[in-house]
Amino acid sequence: MIRFLDNKLFRYLTVFLFLNSSILPAKSSSALAAWVINTNGVLELRTKSNTNLKAYFQKANQISGDRFWIDFPGELKNPRTIIGNGPIKEIRLGKPNKGKTRLVIEFNEETYLKPLTWRLVGLDQNRWRIKLFDPKYTFKNISEGQVVKRIGNIKKNQNSILKKKSNYKYLKLPDVKQNKFSVVIDPGHGGPDPGAIGIGGIRETDVVLEVSKIVKKLLSDKGVKVRLTRKNEVDLDLPPRVSFANNTDADIFVSIHANASRGKRRDINGLETFYFRGWRGRLLAKQIQKQILRVSPGSPDRGVKQGRFYVIKNTRMPAVLVEVGFLTGRLDARRLEKTMHRKRLAYAIAKGILEYLYKIG
Repeated sequence: MIRFLDNKLFRYLTVFLFLNSSILPAKSSSALAAWVINTNGVLELRTKSNTNLKAYFQKANQISGDRFWIDFPGELKNPRTIIGNGPIKEIRLGKPNKGKTRLVIEFNEETYLKPLTWRLVGLDQNRWRIKLFDPKYTFKNISEGQVVKRIGNIKKNQNSILKKKSNYKYLKLPDVKQNKFSVVIDPGHGGPDPGAIGIGGIRETDVVLEVSKIVKKLLSDKGVKVRLTRKNEVDLDLPPRVSFANNTDADIFVSIHANASRGKRRDINGLETFYFRGWRGRLLAKQIQKQILRVSPGSPDRGVKQGRFYVIKNTRMPAVLVEVGFLTGRLDARRLEKTMHRKRLAYAIAKGILEYLYKIG
């Protein structure tokens, strides 16, 4: 969730929303695939995957009215202007410079806007939404292309969506050698130690235990032997977690946590993964970090870092500690309280683990 900043002459925000570090080549076609401004004042976008967006707002001057625009990588082939209606004067699509595309929305003079409340939100890996205004008069939607792709047979498409929501096997997980690898998953905290407490009372222990159990099932289905350091709300100190992992002679150890900021600042969000030593630990951390970012569009990448946490410092195998978001952050907390997002995170962690195991053979 991204808030727009303000000063007297020029208000703008540069928004970096990305799923990984890939950027389209300068000469490629525009990353903007489709857009619509709905009758409720909401702008929706569909882009290519792995897209960086930069969004700005500028107050009216003697030449132009209030303007909001978004820059996309990739070059627009046909610049054009579309006449607006209601609060919108016109929409312009152009090339601000080589290799870029710009979508500009210019508002009529009498339109009342509140850009400080605007938030550009990633819905999934290639769809975005921002509410620009509340229509006081009749407004007809303006669009180009289909923001939500439709598969030819609607019934078939609906069945596919229902299947995807109920069964995460539709997401391709890497295959590894059956019954070769052993993994220990460590849900952080537990029992009288709830860990971080976030917005609305959401507890770290509840989030990470649910995610860990789903990770275990996904890995087990792939023939990986998985053990959890705890399966319910029990009081478990750090040394027993480490001893458990070392005694099972596991190939890797993954501790799952959720973050909290000092002062419970709601503007701080993001995901990060820690390792203690070695190229294998770093590789495991990188694989998991890459995947959890993919299912958390818009949440900042806080990176792969070396850390000295007890559970990853004292385990004998490659070990990482994953922070799946800030329970105190407005964007992350809203997602982490939902079971569907926890399933996405579990899938991402499982995929990162499997990719690591596949690479090391």
